[in-house]
Formats: sequence, structure tokens, C-alpha cells
Amino acid sequence: MAIFKLLTESDMRAFQEELIAGVDEVGRGPLVGDVVTAAVVLDPNRPISGLNDSKKLSEKRREALFDEICEKALSFHVGRASPAEIDELNILHATMLAMQRAVAGLNIAPKLVLVDGNRSPAFSHNGLSIASHSIIKGDGLIASISAASIIAKVTRDREMDALDAAYPQYGFAKHKGYPTKAHFEAIAQHGVFDQYRKSFKPVKALLEG
Repeated sequence: MAIFKLLTESDMRAFQEELIAGVDEVGRGPLVGDVVTAAVVLDPNRPISGLNDSKKLSEKRREALFDEICEKALSFHVGRASPAEIDELNILHATMLAMQRAVAGLNIAPKLVLVDGNRSPAFSHNGLSIASHSIIKGDGLIASISAASIIAKVTRDREMDALDAAYPQYGFAKHKGYPTKAHFEAIAQHGVFDQYRKSFKPVKALLEG
């Protein structure tokens, strides 16, 4: 079920009173690496100031909030889908699978899952179904989704930094795997390796060319 309206203050209060998991993803657009998701259940007794859409935060602020979320959250878990799964399922279905894995990996069962965006997969935890809502721009509206966006973003950025250390000629630390001019030039010069999403058009064209 999707929510396509602006949330009222009473909506916000109702959600905060639930044991909810916020879910968000990072990495649908890049040509390389996993699509990474996170599920976070915040502790209402340990509020975290400054939570917001991870894209609106500086890298330094994201890193600081990442540590605070890990310390204060009741539970959090990172889910992912590999490049092979993305190629097999397509990026949308692989993202939904990664979200399901994030929620299933929580060490407590939420009563409700709130997902950033306009669609949500079916969620379960230890075999029990969990109600869910999708919320457009939820990463800027709901604290637990903001927290999930930060966990997912920092996790994937760190993985791109590690990939950059292994393959410095590609510049992953700068473009994070997204299809930039510099990235295209690096692919043309050095080719692709097993972490690339071979079903994505620029990569597929290179392999078929």
C-alpha cells in the first residue's frame, strides 16, 4: 500500500508510536556493485538529532550519524542484492529482494515497515507477515527511513572506496559506480570485471561490441 499524500502531524505521531522499521535503498543507478538496503528500528527513548535524507547531508555528517544510529537504534540490518541477482531479476525486483532481506535480518520484529518511494514488497519476519506502507520522499519525512538511508548510503560508499583501492584506475571513490563521463572512459580503457552489472545498457553494449 502506498501513501501518495503529505503526512499530517497526527500521521507522524501515530507512526512514531508504532514499533516501526524504516527501509531505504542506495545504488539502483550505478553500473557496478550491489544494490544496498537498510532497515532500522529506532529507539524512541534515545532520539537522534539531525536525521534527514542521506543525499542532503555532508559525508562527514553522514558518517557521524551512521555511528550514532548503530549505537542507539533498537535494531538495524543491511540487505543487498548482488550484480548477478540484478542481472537475473532486473534492478527493481533485486531492490525489493534486498529490502526483504534487510527486514528479515532484524533481531526484533517490527509491527510496521515504512519504505521510501512509491512501492513496497511484501515483508515477513520469522515467517510472520508485516504490514507496510511506501512513502514518497519518506527519507526526508520519517526518522527511521532517514536513518535507513544513512546506513545504506554509508555502507555502499565504503564498499565503493574498497573497490577503488582494488581497482584505482576506475575512480570508484569519486563516482561511486554511477555512469559518469570519467567512468565511461575508464570502462572503455580497462574493460569490465565481475562486479559490473552486465544487463545494464552501457556495460552490455561494451560486452557485445
